[in-house]
Amino acid sequence: MDTRIQMILPIAASTFAGAFYFSARLVSAAAPLRLLDRPNTRSLHQQPIPRTGGLALLAGMAIGMLLMTLTTIALPVWTIGFILAGLTPLIWVSFLDDYRGVAARWRILIHSLGAVSLLAAGLAPDRFELPGLSAPLPLEVSIVLTWLFVVWMINLYNFMDGMDGFAGGMAVVGFLALAALGWADAGFALFCVIVAAASAGFLTHNFPPARIFLGDTGSTALGFLAAACSLWGDRAGLFPLWAALLVFSPFIVDATVTLARRLLRGEKVWEAHRSHCYQRLVLLGWGHRRTVLVEYALMLACAGSAIWAVRQSSGGQLALAILWLSIYSILIWGVGWLERRQATLSTA
Repeated sequence: MDTRIQMILPIAASTFAGAFYFSARLVSAAAPLRLLDRPNTRSLHQQPIPRTGGLALLAGMAIGMLLMTLTTIALPVWTIGFILAGLTPLIWVSFLDDYRGVAARWRILIHSLGAVSLLAAGLAPDRFELPGLSAPLPLEVSIVLTWLFVVWMINLYNFMDGMDGFAGGMAVVGFLALAALGWADAGFALFCVIVAAASAGFLTHNFPPARIFLGDTGSTALGFLAAACSLWGDRAGLFPLWAALLVFSPFIVDATVTLARRLLRGEKVWEAHRSHCYQRLVLLGWGHRRTVLVEYALMLACAGSAIWAVRQSSGGQLALAILWLSIYSILIWGVGWLERRQATLSTA
């Protein structure tokens, strides 16, 4: 067995076990910390569920990070330090938001500081790359795009954490895919595996029917780490940024298209809603389990495509990009078609 795998596996197992243990403790009615997500008219769940799963996920990650420092793997202390510097205040403000609510302006301020931490780490891309296209990016443009990307990833992950097993599953698939894409850098790969293993430990209690939710604490942390690792891998030359975007495209496409539609309809986009594609499928009667399993298949297809694409010619990459644009267009149209069909049948 590869010595790197021999080193990573025990850390991943310990991380998983830690997140699993703390998730189980926080599920218990006797847990010292009980923050319940009570259902409302926009919820997809029917009973109050603890929303402290993010704390269990972070506890598992902390175990993995501690063990990571004991390995002989060369770790980019500068990069990881700035990532953790941006993550820490984000965790605090998100926990406060779960506990008693925090005004949107303060949340956005902390999200912006997270983006600044990644800029300070030197993770802003210096080139604009798409399949078959590469061009230098002026520094000012790169800074603005990086800020937008980080803040959007933090918020879209929060928006998409609305169905049992969904955000945790995306984290497991997404960060394992990033680890595979960046396998040449052992420190990067190990960091991504730790996030994936902690997410898997939490997911065992979050898979439908969920007994615990991530809460804002967990979802915003995962969104920030997805952005950070995507930028890190790109800046280190491990993979192009578009490959990471393809990996996380099940979340990016749904959240972005939904936001655009709500803006065009003049809706208050900061208010809770149930108009994401995955929410609409649940409301159509698919249920959490069936919907999330279909989404898992989509996540795996995107991850596999990204890992395959980085080894192809620019022509092959461009063809794959066009294919995925077509697939997403069909999927979005298909959800609308199912809704129209159900409406027709209900009025017949």
